[in-house]
Amino acid sequence: MNISELQTAFEKKGYQFHYFAQAADAASYLDHAIDRKTVGFGDSHTLYDMGLYELLQKHNDVRSPMHLKEGEVFDEVAKDCIQTQIYLLSVNGASEQGEMVNIDGHGNRVSCSLYGHEKVYFVFGTNKIAPNLEAAIWRARNIAAPINAKRLGYKTPCAVKGDRCYDCNSPDRICNAMVLHLHKLSRCEVEVIVIGQEMGF
Repeated sequence: MNISELQTAFEKKGYQFHYFAQAADAASYLDHAIDRKTVGFGDSHTLYDMGLYELLQKHNDVRSPMHLKEGEVFDEVAKDCIQTQIYLLSVNGASEQGEMVNIDGHGNRVSCSLYGHEKVYFVFGTNKIAPNLEAAIWRARNIAAPINAKRLGYKTPCAVKGDRCYDCNSPDRICNAMVLHLHKLSRCEVEVIVIGQEMGF
């Protein structure tokens, strides 16, 4: 994978693009870029491992359904994230042609990536990048989703067997919506941050 070619592909689709070899450098960049804003977080081990929640909450009003304060409930905080100025999330897969794939169970994460914010940041490691859109979708369904289902303690076939998507009808199913970002959405700034490390699932 050529980073220069990857940058060109994303920029042709209208995205701002930054590459950082190390997660710490990406975290520092975002910490300086986002200041005195309302910020929403999508559930992402990439963001957690970077320590972004802890950094940004020092000088921003940060809302994260995975960092609930006493008395808060998931659905209320997830709704708050819809109206924040800034939204950060990762991806389940991305293509070398500049497309991004996300799968969601509740819909809060993918819906927040689509509309209503001043700016959205997609942050992901090079392990998420696949040769083309078909391979990125395959990765989202057969690699990311089973790991996430297992992480959440769900009893889906993919989580129990840990090998692939079974397109199940389990009540715990997390593959209820898939969003393909084919090009930057209008009326919103969108920045892609790629990290030259294995980050998240």
